[in-house]
Amino acid sequence: MEPEQEIFTMKGPEIKRLAIIEKIIKKELKQIEAADVLKISDRQVRRLVVAVRARGAAGVIHGLRGKESCRKLSNKIRDKVLGLCRRQYEGFGPLFASEKLAQRDGIKVSKETLRQWLIKDGLWQVKNGRKKKHLQWRERKAHFGQMLQMDGSHHAWLEDRGPKLVLMGQIDDATSRVSGRFYEYEGTIPAMDSMKRYIQKNGIPASVYLDKHTTYKSWAKETIEEELEGRKALSHFGKACAKIGIEVIHANSPQAKGRVERLFRTFQDRLVKELRLANAKTLSEANIVLDKVLEEFNKYFSVDPRESGDLHRAVSRKVNLNKIFSIETPKPLRNDNTLVHNTRWFQVLTPTKAKKVILQERVNGQMYVLSDGKQLKYKAIPGPIKRVYQPRARLTTRRTVHPKDHPWRRAITRQCVEKTKNRTFLLC
Repeated sequence: MEPEQEIFTMKGPEIKRLAIIEKIIKKELKQIEAADVLKISDRQVRRLVVAVRARGAAGVIHGLRGKESCRKLSNKIRDKVLGLCRRQYEGFGPLFASEKLAQRDGIKVSKETLRQWLIKDGLWQVKNGRKKKHLQWRERKAHFGQMLQMDGSHHAWLEDRGPKLVLMGQIDDATSRVSGRFYEYEGTIPAMDSMKRYIQKNGIPASVYLDKHTTYKSWAKETIEEELEGRKALSHFGKACAKIGIEVIHANSPQAKGRVERLFRTFQDRLVKELRLANAKTLSEANIVLDKVLEEFNKYFSVDPRESGDLHRAVSRKVNLNKIFSIETPKPLRNDNTLVHNTRWFQVLTPTKAKKVILQERVNGQMYVLSDGKQLKYKAIPGPIKRVYQPRARLTTRRTVHPKDHPWRRAITRQCVEKTKNRTFLLC
């Protein structure tokens, strides 16, 4: 008769081990081959065979499964420790409480054991917060123009004196030299205009460090052409940077581009007060004050790069920055050579057989229509007249109210029924 065994749930490795041992018992597999499959010695295999023959499937389960550890602290010590934690160490964390128990009371309890006791007794709450990601300090870039950090700051720069503006700012990672300009909003055109002004002043930087705002990073799915060519979907700003050879790097967190974030925090204190002293009320007045502030700021707070040499590239005379920093949108050309953009209609005057054209909006406010790189003449037209929907007037019928002495209101005195062709008429 087999001895009674406590039933346990078998784990994956144990199920595999049991299947191999059963094959050995059925003489379908040799012990040496089983030892190689299970990654154990042949002596252990023989021991398992004996255990399975004697106790069945429980033979592959460890004998100490379900038993208390011989090193377990007694319930008397547990009750004493919890009593001390309630009276003397209330609010202490598991680590600090275990240290004090060892120092003052001579009771050695590991912090993890004490933590489990406190949680079970309701004296400590489990913290389910995610572990803080380990961040590593990044050294400044070595050369001026090697990397430019760029972002937009939304703030009440003019306080109550004027409209809310956005500061599009850039800071060089190696020297902390700052440039920027105020705009009415943060978008593609302001970002392009700000970068174009920086290039005109300093040259083309090697790379630009940005966040994942939709202005700088496209979240659209790649088109079929982009998938075939192995290209990623780019925003209009990203396409402009790619054309001019600027590497775009996207930060995964605000802390990653902390230099420009700290710059905005400083400006939201200093620059606001400078604008207040100058009594700036409009966008143009704010930009005039900003130019003066940036000149003084760079004089006092910029640093020398670690390595000499400027990595800004000069702009070639053949490069048209207005053409590069523009929004290009493909538009279908109708049979009557018209196209629609933002509810506005345009008539293409240059003869063309193209079915699609490129509408190019530049930062200077000009707009061009291109086909195969060639500029087409066009003019704005009013477009078709929209019909105003006018709902039909609802017909209302007045109900005629007859007086009490009207024949229709009199009681029926005579009923005459005439049946003709299965029809019944009531004659009054």
